[in-house]
Amino acid sequence: MIPRRSRAALLAASILSVPSALAPIAATPAHAIIVFDPTNYAQNVLQAARALEQITNQVTSLQNETQMLINQARNLASLPYSSLQQLQQSVQKTQQLLSQAQNIAYDVQQIDQAFQSKYASVSMSASDVQLVADARTRWQNTVGGLQDAMRVQATVVGNIDTNRSEMSELVGRSQSATGALQATQAGNQLLALQAQQLADLTAVIAANGRAQALTEAERAAAAEQGREQRRRFLTPGSGYQAGSARMFYGN
Repeated sequence: MIPRRSRAALLAASILSVPSALAPIAATPAHAIIVFDPTNYAQNVLQAARALEQITNQVTSLQNETQMLINQARNLASLPYSSLQQLQQSVQKTQQLLSQAQNIAYDVQQIDQAFQSKYASVSMSASDVQLVADARTRWQNTVGGLQDAMRVQATVVGNIDTNRSEMSELVGRSQSATGALQATQAGNQLLALQAQQLADLTAVIAANGRAQALTEAERAAAAEQGREQRRRFLTPGSGYQAGSARMFYGN
């Protein structure tokens, strides 16, 4: 049996030991206790996913706009090649030859004056010397027209090789065009090349037609002059007059 005095001492010791055992619990503050809320966590994750999706969409939109600007820049890029100067030089050479037409040029008034004076009906009062001079002038006009036509033909033939090189270059530029503008400009230059070739063809046709017209006009004038000279030969008193001639001379 524990003496009363000893039981009192044990009780006191127990009472004193209780605060020390409960001290850690009493020292922890209430706000430091972590509480996990699954619903709130799920909402936070969903909001973060939506924010990430919006950022992704914005990045994709910026990439599309950047690509669109790049494509627009390519479409607006100018073709770094021009055949205009070469084509103009070819046309100028042909025009220069046409402007150097001999005797009767490509001028309506000059043609009318020349035909009125040299190719119209032969004057019955013109002298034989004048008839011969007119015939020679017409012959010179015809020869000059034929020479001019051959010069134009030679120039056009010389342009063929240049046109071939330009066409090859422009087709290559068109196929390698980086944008719509370059392709359009290459196509326009190809059309300009075709226009220059048509101009050469027109010049050849005009020169050949001029030469042929001069030849036919000379032939018609020669026929008219021949009739006039035959008339003069057969007209009494102005034609051939018979006379005596001595073939052998004595000593």
